[in-house]
Amino acid sequence: MEPATRYAAFALRSAIVIVIVSGLLLGERRFAFFTSQSNLIALGYFVTALVLMAQRRGTVTPVPALRGAVTFWLTTTALIAHFLNSHGMNPIPGLFDPDPAVAINNTGLFLLHYVSPILVLIDWLVIGPHGVVRWRTALVWLLYPIGYGVVMIVRGTLLPAVNDRYPYPFLDPTVAGIGGMSLALGRVILILAAIAFAVIAVDRLVSLLARTRERATVAS
Repeated sequence: MEPATRYAAFALRSAIVIVIVSGLLLGERRFAFFTSQSNLIALGYFVTALVLMAQRRGTVTPVPALRGAVTFWLTTTALIAHFLNSHGMNPIPGLFDPDPAVAINNTGLFLLHYVSPILVLIDWLVIGPHGVVRWRTALVWLLYPIGYGVVMIVRGTLLPAVNDRYPYPFLDPTVAGIGGMSLALGRVILILAAIAFAVIAVDRLVSLLARTRERATVAS
């Protein structure tokens, strides 16, 4: 990889780390929320990638399947935050709330819900290797969000006085009963599966386009 490209990759991954750290520090972040957990995992991954890149003086993508998982989990974070929690509302006005504390907290959430997922997705699309993650790996990626949901439901049931008892409405059996919660949770799992396979699909598409360009270059 050309030096300029390596520097661009390092800059992109540095930006991811800066955005996540800023989002976690701006406002109150609670570990029970998937947003906090997924971004902390992403932070650990990209800090590790940056250290390896600095040591080896090249673009290093440790464990591509794990990078795919991080991409999937942050994409999930963004979509759930925007469509399920905020019901598709524009988050930009919240950044300029007249209450400075609210504006700061909203800015932190904006970084974690939108900016870090977009940057991580860009990393997934533009930095190789591509086409190495298998389709069935998507099922492994699902284990974490499903496990998270189960733990949160059990936690809220056994510890009713705990903070953030049910972090998300679709995990709360008191809203629509056990049946309603199970139905909502089932729909969420199906959506997550579609997102996971879509993450791999776009990676395969990028790989296919790269191979096509290489063949065209050789032929010319």
